[in-house]
Amino acid sequence: MIEQPRTPGAQGAGMHRNAAPPTRIEGPSGEVERPTGSARLPGARRDAYTKLPTGPVSVEPVVATGPDVDHADADPDWEPSAGAPVADDSRLAPWALLAAIVALSASFFVGWGIPVAVVAVVAASMSLRRPAENHAMARWALVLGLCAMVYSLGWLVWAGMQFERLG
Repeated sequence: MIEQPRTPGAQGAGMHRNAAPPTRIEGPSGEVERPTGSARLPGARRDAYTKLPTGPVSVEPVVATGPDVDHADADPDWEPSAGAPVADDSRLAPWALLAAIVALSASFFVGWGIPVAVVAVVAASMSLRRPAENHAMARWALVLGLCAMVYSLGWLVWAGMQFERLG
């Protein structure tokens, strides 16, 4: 219940107090309706979930491979292939060397071979970290790629100095 504030001088002066009714807060009249689909009030109770907690889950049967555990003596020749090494046929060092050679040959004539040189240096350093790569080829790719970057940067610096003379 909210009361009206009292004035400080009214008590000591002997004046009669105004007997005003206390302030009340009434609910909305019957004309006020909450439209459907509007936002709910904070803290209001929800009647049901509006969304599923997850997306649809497929109900496909699970297919297991390997021997049947319940009938182990049905296939005695089966054994897991844990000892067989997995062959990684993707080689990065030859591609890095090819990119470095192309970048170096382009850098002798123009300076715009620098993106190919950057690709060669990145691929060579990645192939040096992989144990299955040819490290000698990767080292050559790295050295030739760095040389191509130096030559290309030399061309670009020279071209920049030529533009300063003209402008």
